[in-house]
Amino acid sequence: MARIIDVIEWPDQGPNDIVKRVPEAGAGDIRLGAQVIVRGAQVAVFYRDGKALDTFKEGRHTLNTANLPLLSSLIGLATNNRTPFPAEVYFVTTKDFIDMKWGTPGEITVPDSVLGMVQLRAFGTYSMAISDPLRFVNQVVGVQGLYGTSQINDYLRGIMLSEIAGVFGNVMRTKSLLDLAALQADLGPAIQAKAADDFDAIGIQLKKVYVIQVQPSEETAKAISQRSAMGALGVNYMQYQAGQAMREAAQNTSGGAAGTGVGLGAGIGLGQILGQTMGAGMNQPASQQQPSTPAAGGAQTKAQIRQALANLDIRLANGEISEATYNKLQANLTKLLETAPD
Repeated sequence: MARIIDVIEWPDQGPNDIVKRVPEAGAGDIRLGAQVIVRGAQVAVFYRDGKALDTFKEGRHTLNTANLPLLSSLIGLATNNRTPFPAEVYFVTTKDFIDMKWGTPGEITVPDSVLGMVQLRAFGTYSMAISDPLRFVNQVVGVQGLYGTSQINDYLRGIMLSEIAGVFGNVMRTKSLLDLAALQADLGPAIQAKAADDFDAIGIQLKKVYVIQVQPSEETAKAISQRSAMGALGVNYMQYQAGQAMREAAQNTSGGAAGTGVGLGAGIGLGQILGQTMGAGMNQPASQQQPSTPAAGGAQTKAQIRQALANLDIRLANGEISEATYNKLQANLTKLLETAPD
């Protein structure tokens, strides 16, 4: 048998609580003349037969047929005005929630304006507030049967994720992971604009969306690293791949005399490419650059390699290449210098 409720309130609201059901389970009989106590940033919503009906805002209210018109018309109260009626009351928090979490459950594949296609994960937060308690109770509590905080959080996170893949795809057609700071700044407002209508449909105002981290997959991270190195060296993809292959061959000393010969030739070829790249880094016209004509035996001369080292210093000073790239190139050129002909 349902117990009669004479005082309806939510006195122990926690900082992260969104909804409270009275009674917590089962049916409750509410008597006319009962007191409804609604605290700040709360709204009490009466719910019966699958529909949210009358609401009470902040203050102390005594229930009567005047302030429960919808319930009164539905249940046909007895003439003594003391007949209890079955109903549930949901207290809904209307304050701002500012640290709601979202994140992709796995990697998503999206276009990239520079890299083509990339795989990534993303994480962030959003802020929201319940703007229409009646609609919220009807759409989320009633239809979905959710009123626990963790259940509601999961439901809202699902709404966010349903829009994120599409938003990332649209934004990154003109953006790239190579410019991550600008990308994150654009993604937050784009997600907010896309998901705002979904939240409004369930009585929630989506106030702000933040993208805290965009994390590329391991394969995408390698592509970003290669693209950054190409930009620092001023070479295209084919030149970069050729240079990488030559360097690996030059470092291979396990093949005996034949291997040493191949390594030396590849190292010299790399020196030529680097010499040309460093010359281009000085912004000289092609007709004024020093030719990288091989000396006897196809080798770069010491003078040419010293010039490449000098150009390397200039590019570092101008901020054209990173210190890590500088150190790698300097080590390769210095090694070539030891065996180069005069």
